[in-house]
Amino acid sequence: MFSGMIFIFAPLVVGYLISISQEKLLSAINKTTSYLIYVILSLMGLSLAALDNLGQNLQLILTYAATFFLCISLCNLACLPFIDRLMPIITDVKNSKVPLSSMAFESAKLIFVVGGGLIAGLLLPISLEWVDTASEWILFLLLFFIGIQLRNSGLTLRQILLNKHGMVIALVIVVSSMVGGVLSAVVLDIDLFKALAMASGFGWYSLAGILMGDAFGPVYGGASFMIELLRELVALVLIPMLIRTKPCTSIGYAGATAMDFTLPVIQTTGGVRCVPIAIVSGFILSLLVPVMMLFFVSLAG
Repeated sequence: MFSGMIFIFAPLVVGYLISISQEKLLSAINKTTSYLIYVILSLMGLSLAALDNLGQNLQLILTYAATFFLCISLCNLACLPFIDRLMPIITDVKNSKVPLSSMAFESAKLIFVVGGGLIAGLLLPISLEWVDTASEWILFLLLFFIGIQLRNSGLTLRQILLNKHGMVIALVIVVSSMVGGVLSAVVLDIDLFKALAMASGFGWYSLAGILMGDAFGPVYGGASFMIELLRELVALVLIPMLIRTKPCTSIGYAGATAMDFTLPVIQTTGGVRCVPIAIVSGFILSLLVPVMMLFFVSLAG
């Protein structure tokens, strides 16, 4: 299993070693990555269609997703307010309206992609034996592009180390999420390392679902996808409500999405002082998702 981890992790490392200065090329890579995510999520739906006892497995996915989401969220929200108390941030309060409905639709659209793959797999008279192999190869390519994106995100090591709020927020999210993973393992009576891998998604729903699905099958992949997607949808609601009084809590709960998807909400409702904190914490968590998830996957026999 450890050799398999290295084989999957290698494209990410190779991609991270590539520095690109051409904006057009970076833009093309970003678009390609988005398209690949849609493709691989549709393949996830097809793999769900190939499951025996589909109804029972869907119920299992919902049970896993609900349990992990509640345990991880409660642990995150129990710990993050201490950062606001010990390291307070003065926010630039904004009253601008944020198009939360359109952003929520962008998240929900991914559910339709998975659902479309599931329906296609159930209705079309085609063999689905090729799906797992295709998913693995697309995953390798996706990790390669993600490595390039992380390397060319514009953040230097010095910028990360100097932003103490971002680093502390990321650390608290990692530790509290691991506690949530342990609680989930106890409640669901599943392998501890599988649970810790599930808890290492930190809001990156597409990559988390893909990695877990490739490692443990569509049940774990589907559940992991739903856990992190729920985090993002809840973050879109919590950020405008809490960021004025608890900015670190709001930024932290957004997880890895704080550096991209939820960043406009953070900036609009919390002001420019929250932006570098959100970018640093989101970057660290994004970098840790594949590292930690693949590490725990390698330990789960």
